Amino acid sequence: MSPTHTGVTTPADLEPCGRDDHPDCGIRDVLDRIGDKWSVLVLVELAAGPRRFRELQRAVDGISQRMLTLTVRRLERDGLVLRTVYPTVPARVDYRLTDTGAGLTHLVKALADWSLGNRAAIAEARLAYDRTHDDHGLR
Repeated sequence: MSPTHTGVTTPADLEPCGRDDHPDCGIRDVLDRIGDKWSVLVLVELAAGPRRFRELQRAVDGISQRMLTLTVRRLERDGLVLRTVYPTVPARVDYRLTDTGAGLTHLVKALADWSLGNRAAIAEARLAYDRTHDDHGLR
C-alpha cells in the first residue's frame, strides 16, 4: 500500500450493500425511517397512547401539517403505526402504534431521554468546537 492509497479494502467474500441479497441492505432502509427526527418524535408521542391528527400536530413542536401527513403515512406503510378512520361526521381518524411499533418504543424513548439529558453537554461541545475552528474558515 502506498502513502497515496485511498481505497477501502474489504474481505473478498463480502458484497457491498446495494445487492438485494446482502444482509445489511434492509437495515439502512429501516434506520432511515426511524432515524429521521419527525418519525422519532411521532413515535415518542404515540407511545403514550392513540392520538388524533391534530393532537399529534400540537404535541410535535414545529411539524407542519404536510410533514406530519407524510410521516404518519410512512410509519403506517412500514407497519409501525395503525391509522383508524371512524365512520362519523366529520370522520374521526386516530393513530396508534402497532405491536411492531410498540416494540420499538423503549429504544426510541431511551434515545429521546439520552438527548434530553445530554443536550447541554452537546451545546457546550459545539460552542467550544466553533470557537477553536472559527479562525480556520470551517464554518
